[in-house]
Order: sequence, then C-alpha cells, then structure tokens
Amino acid sequence: MKRFILFFLISCFLSNTVLAERIKDIATVAGIRSNHLVGYGLVVGLDGSGDSSASFTDDSMRNMLEQLGITLPPGANLPIKNVAAVSLSAELPPFTKPGQQIDVNVSSIGNSKNLRGGTLLMAPLKGADGQIYAVAQGNLVVIGLNAGGNDGSSVTVNVPTNGRIPNGATVEREVPTSFINGNSITLNLHRPDFTTAHRLAEVINDTMGLGTASAVDASSVRVSAPVDLSQKVSYLSMLENLTFNPGTAAARIVVNARTGTVVIGQNVIVQPAVVSHGNLTVTITNDPTISQPPAFSNGQTAVVPKSDVEVTATNKGAFLFNLGVTLDEVVRAINNIGASPAELVAILEALKSAGSLNAELIII
Repeated sequence: MKRFILFFLISCFLSNTVLAERIKDIATVAGIRSNHLVGYGLVVGLDGSGDSSASFTDDSMRNMLEQLGITLPPGANLPIKNVAAVSLSAELPPFTKPGQQIDVNVSSIGNSKNLRGGTLLMAPLKGADGQIYAVAQGNLVVIGLNAGGNDGSSVTVNVPTNGRIPNGATVEREVPTSFINGNSITLNLHRPDFTTAHRLAEVINDTMGLGTASAVDASSVRVSAPVDLSQKVSYLSMLENLTFNPGTAAARIVVNARTGTVVIGQNVIVQPAVVSHGNLTVTITNDPTISQPPAFSNGQTAVVPKSDVEVTATNKGAFLFNLGVTLDEVVRAINNIGASPAELVAILEALKSAGSLNAELIII
C-alpha cells in the first residue's frame, strides 16, 4: 500500500500549541531594504574563449583604450577573442557605508564560451536612479566549465558564462533611508494577516505603554519611536526581540502529484461527505490459434486471430467524512485507501468542488 509523505504546517495535529515568535522574524522595518545595482564591463585575459564577432565588444575596447590615452589607427583589428563583454549585477544591503565591499555577479552578453580565468576591469555599478553606488573589479570565480574535442564533441558542466567576484565591488555612495527621520517607525509583516497585526500592536502596547502602537492594516503596524537616532536604535533593538503568538495560517493543502508529497495545514476541516474510490480495468489479450485443413482437402494452414476481453472492477469501497473531521482523520483516510498521487488529487478536487473542503488546494 502506497503511503504519502505528509508534512504539517504550524504544528502537529496532535497539538494546537503555537510557539511564540520574535518580531524580527516575522516583520521588517519600513524603509530598510536592499537595492539592486547593475552595470556593464569587460572581462579580459580569457584563453581564446571571449567574444569572437561582437561589434560592441570591439567598440568598448576602443573607448576604454582612448580613455587611457591610447589612440588606435583607423581600421586596426583588436584581438577581442580574449575579451568578453559582460553585464554586472549586485545587491546593496541597507546601511552599507562607503568603503565597504559587496559581491558581484558577472554574466556574458556576447558569444563568449567561457569566462574562466578572466579579470573584470574597473566598471561602475548604478542604481535605478542612474547614480553610481559602487565600482567593481577583480578576478572571476567560475564554477562551470566547457571542454571540446577536434571531432566536434564537447561537454559542459554548469554554466561557464556566469561568474562571481566575492567582495568584488567597493561601495562609493550610501543609500539614504527614512529610518532616521520622524518620530515613528512602521513594521511590515512578511505575511499579511489581520490577527497577527492586531496581536503585534497589543504586545508592543503591553510592553511600551498604551497607545505606542496601532495596526494600520493587515500588513503594517505603526509604532511611536524616539526622534534621537541613538535612542531609536536601542528602542528598535528592544522591539524586535519581543515575542508573541502570531495568527495561524489559512487552511491550505499543497499536493505534489509527482512525488506524492502532501502538505496539510492545521485548520483543514472536511464537511460531511461520502467518497467512493475504485478503478475499472479493461484488459484485451490476443491469443491466435492455428487452423489446420482436413487431409487431402488442398487447404492451407492459417492463423486465426482470437481476442479475449476482460473487464475487472476494483472497488475499494466508500468512506464517510462526518461533520468537523479533523486533520488526523483526513490523513488516516488517505493512507487507508492507498490512493496514488493522481487519485489523491482527484479526491481532493472532488471534495473542493462539492464544497466539503474548507482549505485552499494547491497542486504543484
């Protein structure tokens, strides 16, 4: 009998206890976030695996050499097969100061085959406002590789046209935040929930004083805070370590029909329903027979086709879900009928269509 791997969200069905969580684990302070940076650059020092016919790579090399005071004669050919044009991307964490370093991702945008062994030349990284926030340069770390033979055979492991430069960019500009301004802060929940927002405001008011916090909506709670920056930092340090019981998640069932994995939320309840589970199997077999003519009849031996059709009905019976069926009973019923992943999905969809399942059904 096939049994599904079952995982339970929030808590096991044998216990309704919800563990307290810290505010810092379920909410973030508005205005404190990372920012994406993007740039364009040249990777040099490649062993013939660079761009072979990219005109923008040639133009970029010429512009760079001119900025360095080197003037090339008209029509001069550059050996760009050792150079690759690349796009740069990085994430600038909040409160990162000038002089600190961040990681840089490097990706080929030409027809370069491999960036292994290359060095990125100094390139600016810009934000969405067009300002330069960091400057990148350094040796690439490439996990992928690409090798080929003279007969045209080749092997590729991972993606050799993508690389990374750990601490490869130096921050030049700090991103201003709204954290330092005003006499209040806003806590944004990772998962919007009215119950969680209400309880969050309650625990802050109980600790810091009535009227300190108020829930704005299902996602945000506004909290009064000191104007002085040093006091605001210590104040927020106390806030983020407060613990409380957030609201439970909505009833939800997630089924992976390929692996047979089922994730069932704590509050899943099935209304009264009768489920009948069975299969109808039709088997057709061919058993040809030999037809032998009588003696001296001048007939010929022939093969006569003969087909047998067999219909088998496998009825696993019906089972009843009574009013207020718990998660324990749902799991037991699924395992008892020995349903396959496809059959389980069909049963859950039927219960959902009949209005007997209160949970959201997600099939992946």
